Amino acid sequence: MSNLKIHRAETLGEAVYDSPLKGQISRFYNNEAIACGDRTKDFAQLESLDQIEYFELAGPREKLFFDPSEVTVGIVTCGGLCPGLNDVIRALTFCSLESYGVKRVLGFKYGYEGLVAKYYHYPIELTTDNTDEIHEKGGTILKSSRGRQDDDEIINTLVHYGVNILFTIGGDGTQRGARDIVNALKKRNLPIAVVGIPKTIDNDVSLIQRSFGFETAVEATWDIITNAHSEARAYRNGVGLVKLMGRQSGWIAASATLSNGNVNFCLVPEVPFDLHGPNGFLHYLEERLRRKEHAVVVVAEGAGQELFKASDATDKSGNKRLQDIGDLLYAEINTYFKNKGTEVNVKYFDPSYNIRSRRANANDSMYCLRLGNNAVHAAMAGCTNMIVGLHHDRLVHLPISMIGARKTIDPLSWFWQTVLQATHQPANMVNS
Repeated sequence: MSNLKIHRAETLGEAVYDSPLKGQISRFYNNEAIACGDRTKDFAQLESLDQIEYFELAGPREKLFFDPSEVTVGIVTCGGLCPGLNDVIRALTFCSLESYGVKRVLGFKYGYEGLVAKYYHYPIELTTDNTDEIHEKGGTILKSSRGRQDDDEIINTLVHYGVNILFTIGGDGTQRGARDIVNALKKRNLPIAVVGIPKTIDNDVSLIQRSFGFETAVEATWDIITNAHSEARAYRNGVGLVKLMGRQSGWIAASATLSNGNVNFCLVPEVPFDLHGPNGFLHYLEERLRRKEHAVVVVAEGAGQELFKASDATDKSGNKRLQDIGDLLYAEINTYFKNKGTEVNVKYFDPSYNIRSRRANANDSMYCLRLGNNAVHAAMAGCTNMIVGLHHDRLVHLPISMIGARKTIDPLSWFWQTVLQATHQPANMVNS
C-alpha cells in the first residue's frame, strides 16, 4: 500500500478521542482508499499501476480529533438555491447532536455574510426540534448570499462563538473560499476544521459524480417539457422552447432530453451552433417543422454565448454574467419565419427558479443524508480543507485543492451520442 498515490485530506493533528459510535455501527473507516482513475481508461495501456490515483473512503473514524462534548459546529449555505439544502442542514445537525453529542450547532445566515460582524446577521442555534421538518421544504432556512468576505473577519466570528467545525455548503466558489479560510486559520494557528459539501444544481463540480439536487432538477423538467410538447402540437408550426439551468455545462438539459423523449433539439454550452446559414440551427428547425409541424427545443442557459457581443460583466461571485439565450432564440425564430412568410407559434418556458427552489426528491434526500453524515464523520476526526463527494459510486474525501475546471459534457462521449440519437439533431450545426 505504501507505493500507492493516495490523496488524503489534511488533518488538524492526532486523533486521540474514542468515537461515541463504537458499538452503534458495524465498522469504522480508517486508512482505506479507493481507486479513482477514469473507469473508461484501458488500464492495460498504463506504463505502471503507480499512475492510478486513490482517495480516502468517507465514513466514521474510530478515533476523533475533537472531544465531542466540547465542540460547537457552524453551518453556512452559499450561492444559488438547490433542492436538498435543507436536507443537508438537517443531516449535519442530527448527526452532530444525536450521533456525536456535540455541545451545540449554529446556523450562520446569508452565507459568508453571516460570519462577518458588520452585517449583524446573528446565528441561530439549530436543534433536532427546529430542523426536524425542514427537509419537507425547498430553499434554505439559513438563507444565502453570493460573494467573498474578509477571511480574518470570518475567523474572528468563528473564534467569538467558539466554533470548532465549520461546514460550508456551496459550489466551487464557496469551496475556494473555504480553502482560503483554512489558509488564514493556519497562519493564526487555530485548530478549526473546515469541511465542504459541494452544491451545484448544474452538476459541474469536477471529480464529483453527481451533486445533490441534480436528480430532482432533472425530474422536475419532465412535466415542463411534456407541457411544451403539448403546446407545440396544438398549433400550426408550434415550437416549445424550454430554457434550463447550465451555465458552463449542459448536464441538466441533456439529461432532461434523454429522460423525456419529446425533445428534438438540445443545445448546450459544450457544443457551439450557428443560428443562420445552410448548416445553422434555424435551417434544421425549418426542416423539422416542414416534416412534423411541431418541435421541442431545450437549451441550457449558457449555450450559444458566442452569438452575443462579448461582455466582461460579472456577478458578486465573480461568475460571468450570461446573455439570455432564451430571449435570443425566441426572437430569432419568430423573425426567421416571419421573413419567410411562414406562420410559427413559439411558446417559451423558463422554469429555472421553479426548479431550483423545490424540495429534494426521495433519492436526492437520501444522498443529502449520506453527504451530511459523512461530512460530520470527517470533521470530528480532524479532517479539514476537503469536501465529501460521490466518486465512482463511493463517497470519498476530496482535497479542495483538487477542485479544478468545471465538469463538462464531452461532445465525443457516449452520453452526448445518446442525446444526438434521441433528438435526431445534426451532430454539427456550425457552418464551415
